[in-house]
Amino acid sequence: MIAGMNPERQPGIWHFVSFALGDPAADRLVSSAHATMREPEGLSLLLSEEVAADQGLLSDLPMAQILLSVHSALDGVGLTAAVAVALADHGILCNVIAGARHDHIFVPVDDADRAVEILKVAADNA
Repeated sequence: MIAGMNPERQPGIWHFVSFALGDPAADRLVSSAHATMREPEGLSLLLSEEVAADQGLLSDLPMAQILLSVHSALDGVGLTAAVAVALADHGILCNVIAGARHDHIFVPVDDADRAVEILKVAADNA
């Protein structure tokens, strides 16, 4: 899977925001969220910059999305680790969200183009 990950930056800027469970603001925004995660501490939403700005919820860490276009499997082993290590070796933090078909890597906007290049090199060397 690593050799075929074909990282592609996606349009948009994203913000991770969190709310207490049951917060009416979160309930209103869930349908606008790109992704959600329920945690013991509350609900995390991944919002587009437009939605976050409209709600006064811009985070201090705007993120870019990199799609790994390889068809990954939920039971696959090693892809997330390879991506995280490759980026960490270059001082780039990442947040990985796995979908049923693809993995989505979120990195700081300022590091996005460099992250894509690093991942392409990792794929070529796999």
